[in-house]
Amino acid sequence: MSPPTPFASPLGPAITSYLALKRALGRHYDHEGRVLAHLDQFLGARQSELTAETFAQWVATIAHVAPQTRRGRMRIARNLCLYRLRSEPRCFVPDSRDFPRPQQPVQPYLFTDENIVRLLHAADALRRASTSPLHRAVYRLALVLLYTAGLRRGELVRLTLDDYNARDGTLAIRATKFHKSRLVPLSPDAVRELETYLAARRQLPHAATAPLLCNCHHGVRHYTGMGLADGLRKLFRAVGLQTDKGKPPRVHDLRHSFAHAALLRWYRAGVDVQARLPALAVYMGHVSIVSTQYYLSSFAPFANAASERFAQHCDPFLSATPARDEP
Repeated sequence: MSPPTPFASPLGPAITSYLALKRALGRHYDHEGRVLAHLDQFLGARQSELTAETFAQWVATIAHVAPQTRRGRMRIARNLCLYRLRSEPRCFVPDSRDFPRPQQPVQPYLFTDENIVRLLHAADALRRASTSPLHRAVYRLALVLLYTAGLRRGELVRLTLDDYNARDGTLAIRATKFHKSRLVPLSPDAVRELETYLAARRQLPHAATAPLLCNCHHGVRHYTGMGLADGLRKLFRAVGLQTDKGKPPRVHDLRHSFAHAALLRWYRAGVDVQARLPALAVYMGHVSIVSTQYYLSSFAPFANAASERFAQHCDPFLSATPARDEP
């Protein structure tokens, strides 16, 4: 383990104890550590405390970054100040109302089954690459797992051969976002696709810890998240998929599509959707359903399904003719 970063400003001791606490709780806090190191360096060069004035001056040094990124860095500094407030009641705490306004969430592109069929045909038509003999099979399987299992792109590219349990038809997702591990049961169709892929994958070196999705650039290697995303976006363009803004969908939209499809299936099956949300949160690797709700923003199919269920439940009461009083 690398030694802790020596912080030199008057804020240094608070930064050190704050990061130690968060990491003791199991959080990496690497990005947060870099942001706070930048703040410490700024204050250390001036041997100044963190005040409203020095905070504003520090924010001016990151004025070139996007507003959402700047807001995130300012929030990291504010969280440190809130931690410090417990032991130093008179310390400065930035007012979050002065931060850049949060951006509206990006409206996801919702893939349909028909979209996926077209993408699978496009993947099958890919040219064989010298550095990736499984080029076609890799992208076909990637589409299937992202769409039917709702995996994150990073989770997919980190999978190894021993993460698949053929007996149970599950994938082991290890220590991913939020530091959570989980087992993901696959649909029968996804299992068949995976078994077909593995029949070809075993023609290459296949130690248990070897990458599931692999290329042969300087040996058998994992795909990078960026490399896989670039290839998927080419497929999106090849079949003419576009958002309302005329751009290809994001790879992450496949995860949104998975969550939306799960909710619609439950509505149409007449099950208790609210009772199923915790199960969906676990399946997707979320800490709680609060994170899952981000993927379930209201849209017409949900509203229609909810309205239909309400009508089915209440129609007998609403349509009943009340008895009239006798004259």
